[in-house]
Amino acid sequence: MAQAYAEETGHDRDEPGPVRSRVRRLIDSRGRRLINGWRGRDVWRRGLVVAACAVLLALLMILHAQVPNDVGNLGSLLETFLPWIGMVTIPVLLACALFRRSASALVALLLPVIVWLNLFGGLLTSKSGSGGDLTVITHNVNADNSNPAGTARDVAASGAHVVALEELTADALPAYERALKSAYPYHTVKGTVGLWSAYPIKDARAVDIKMGWTRALRATVAAPKGEVAVYVAHLPSVRVKFNAGFTAGQRDDSAEALGKAISHERLANVILLGDLNGTMNDRALAPVTSQLRSAQGAAGDGFGFSWPASFPMARIDQIMVRGVEPVSAWTLPETGSDHLPVAASVNL
Repeated sequence: MAQAYAEETGHDRDEPGPVRSRVRRLIDSRGRRLINGWRGRDVWRRGLVVAACAVLLALLMILHAQVPNDVGNLGSLLETFLPWIGMVTIPVLLACALFRRSASALVALLLPVIVWLNLFGGLLTSKSGSGGDLTVITHNVNADNSNPAGTARDVAASGAHVVALEELTADALPAYERALKSAYPYHTVKGTVGLWSAYPIKDARAVDIKMGWTRALRATVAAPKGEVAVYVAHLPSVRVKFNAGFTAGQRDDSAEALGKAISHERLANVILLGDLNGTMNDRALAPVTSQLRSAQGAAGDGFGFSWPASFPMARIDQIMVRGVEPVSAWTLPETGSDHLPVAASVNL
């Protein structure tokens, strides 16, 4: 019956039917309209607003250091999230340029892309090596951490030789000490920051960062390849307020005090570990960043964002060095804190 029907109607089941032909004609028609939409002079006249926004974005990233801090510390706020300015805005402008079929907007968009790659392109590739004489970790453990022993075990499992912890509380400190004792027989705690080491510690003292209580220390770690001056610091928090902007005045004063202390350090090998509540791009940390190298910037894998732990958007936890050579740098998995631990290996 099927064969008779095919013969009677003149249709062969193996031949393309009218539906397939209509689909092909529809695709061809839309393809021609798409191509034709990018022809003519209008492609250069459309999307001029998008093109202007792309140019302004490029200028903002180039001149970020010129954005004033006088009103709400806007410059520091911009620099804290500077990588995201491009990562979020460029795709939006690209979508707008394609929607408007604007050649001028696409050409203008090359400017912020080139600027962003110049600023952050080096972080897209891994620079991590292998080995290293000394592995260090810094972790803001969060004063409200409900499982300090578990956090301590996670950190110790990394195999680091030196561990710095910030936001230690009097109630949680014994749990950290018990959990870290076997792997790190030497430790010192000053105020709310502490240093644990597999190697002997000496000359430990608090560092005054102008807060009224102790949130920084300095100690000498006698590593097998040589002595290292290790600083642990937790600079004041910053806040973004509607009526006050980016409130970071106390953080900035503490950064200046910490930078002054480091400038007086006599040992050649220096490592700074801590939650600095600011990124390497933030001009307010210049008293510190002008003297030390970022281990993540020199030997890291990617941006190394460390906060907030649930969706990291900024690297405010830093490992910075002077006189030693970073080999690798990375972030560790969540531990129950609102920060991720960050680690680095260095050659002395």
